[in-house]
Parts: sequence; structure tokens; C-alpha cells
Amino acid sequence: QVQLVESGGGSVQAGGSLRLSCRASGSRFRVLGWYRQFPGKQRDLVASISRDGNTAYADYLKARFSISRDDHQNTIYLQMDSLKPEDTAVYYCHALVYGRSTDYWGQGTQVTVSS
Repeated sequence: QVQLVESGGGSVQAGGSLRLSCRASGSRFRVLGWYRQFPGKQRDLVASISRDGNTAYADYLKARFSISRDDHQNTIYLQMDSLKPEDTAVYYCHALVYGRSTDYWGQGTQVTVSS
């Protein structure tokens, strides 16, 4: 069974940094990425990385956020720098699997940025 386990969330002051981790297991993954969700809003793409190493970002986050991958450990990371209070959200790991149309999600990790 596919499992996505996130870590690294927490509280940080504006201008600080956090590094999120997502350990993926149970399948060969076509795409792994990060979404975030504000209260009362839908989940929006932050960044993703494909099996071939192609990355995609929300344009307004590209300068501050960076996604990377450790294939041997089936882990992706989200480096978040210059954090702003408006980055406060629940961040979710997301996966697409070869041969399936189902979206897989982690439990989410809270990121809180104080001014």
C-alpha cells in the first residue's frame, strides 16, 4: 500500500526557513510533490518533481521554495526560505503512481509563520 509520511513542519518567524520531508513507500512513483491548503480553501500545488527529474512550481513561490528528491530513500524535500506569514498553511505530500489514476496524500503537516 502506498504511504506518504511527512515531517519537518512547525513554527518559524517571518524570514526564517523550514525543510519538509516526505518519505514515500509502496510503489514506483511517477510524480511526487507538495501541495498546501489554507483554511476554507482548496489544496494548491506548491512544487512537484517527476521520475525524470522535471520540476514544476507555483510561479509566485519559485524564488523561495525548492523541491528535491532522494531516489534511493524514496524521499522528497521542500526547502522553504524567506517565509512569510501568508505561507501559513497545512502542507501535504502528494503522489501519482504508474498505471493508476488515484491521487495519494500524506496526512499533512502544519507550517505556521509569525510576523
